Amino acid sequence: MPPDAELRANLHNEVHARPAARIRLPALVVYVAVLNDGVSRADELAHLQCLPNQQHLTLADLSGNFLRLRCANHTVKWERHSEFTRYSIVQPLPDHATLGNAEPELLSALRIPAEWLRDIPGQTMAAIKLVMLHGDPTDPAHTLDQARTWLGDHMLVASVMGNNGHSWAVTDFLLRPNGFERILVIAPPGTTETRAGRVSQRLLELETYRLMALRGLPVAKSLGSMLSATEQELADITAQIEQGTESDPELLHHLATLAARVEQATAHHAYRFSATQAYHSIVPLEPSAAGQEPQVYDVVGPICESGDWLGRERSLAVAAGDLLAVLSTGAYCSSMGSTYNTRPRPAELLVDGAAAHLIRVRESVSDIYRCERLIPAKA
Repeated sequence: MPPDAELRANLHNEVHARPAARIRLPALVVYVAVLNDGVSRADELAHLQCLPNQQHLTLADLSGNFLRLRCANHTVKWERHSEFTRYSIVQPLPDHATLGNAEPELLSALRIPAEWLRDIPGQTMAAIKLVMLHGDPTDPAHTLDQARTWLGDHMLVASVMGNNGHSWAVTDFLLRPNGFERILVIAPPGTTETRAGRVSQRLLELETYRLMALRGLPVAKSLGSMLSATEQELADITAQIEQGTESDPELLHHLATLAARVEQATAHHAYRFSATQAYHSIVPLEPSAAGQEPQVYDVVGPICESGDWLGRERSLAVAAGDLLAVLSTGAYCSSMGSTYNTRPRPAELLVDGAAAHLIRVRESVSDIYRCERLIPAKA
């Protein structure tokens, strides 16, 4: 064989860098994700060394940004990412926390000292108590009643997981007084340890990334007033150019100041918005014709304005006249649709299994004009 390319082995083994845990049900997973700005790897090492029998750990053990400590009756997992660090403790579920119990207390049964959780370096972004236990997901009404008793009489969100409806995940998205939220997973007997580990990993990742993505919301709100003021200043400069009320050097200085302000905001915050940007899969409704080679397209809307983008650099095997489907748009996209530029809104379909029901007909141009009225003619 030719010699290996640089970093070949490291890149190949990246798929094994963060393996999912093997979790035997019933289990309790206590999870904390903290922002690690200003927290060094050495700080996190010192905290891990505070665990019983872990004083031998070194910085070399943390070089891969992943470490799982296997103790007698629990495991502790450490993962460092660019903006946050995650700690997960997996242990058997205490007997008093099984289905049928009402809002069981969990932290007192934790196998690590409570003060160790309290002293994790960083600022808490997510704190979750995930309980995984056996039940009967094939009986939805009974399963939901059990979950409501266990989580408390709150509004619940439930999701059936797996292509064959293997298990249920239920939560109320409420922060308890102790700072934790709770997620309950109900899986059938016989669920393998590897499958339980994958379910746990995905649920914790989803909730963490949901909260991290929402960090863009306050940034957008704070930038809104600045951008509005900048837009008004730009309009004033345009008026001054037309009226000739300011000298060219003064106008140039004002324009440069505005450009620098916007560029500074872009440099500081663009990464945050790129991390929260929505992505919709775009696929042809019909298979491509034989011999049609995929090409890279930018998919745009019908308004011909700079913000009317649906997807950039998408590889599609399509021809003129083909219909495309924009997936995972959901109710929010429908509710925010408008008739701007006299564009009628599309129909809405409700898909229930293999059946599709028309729940809102497609608008016509006459529908748009129906509610408009002309002003009275001048005498």
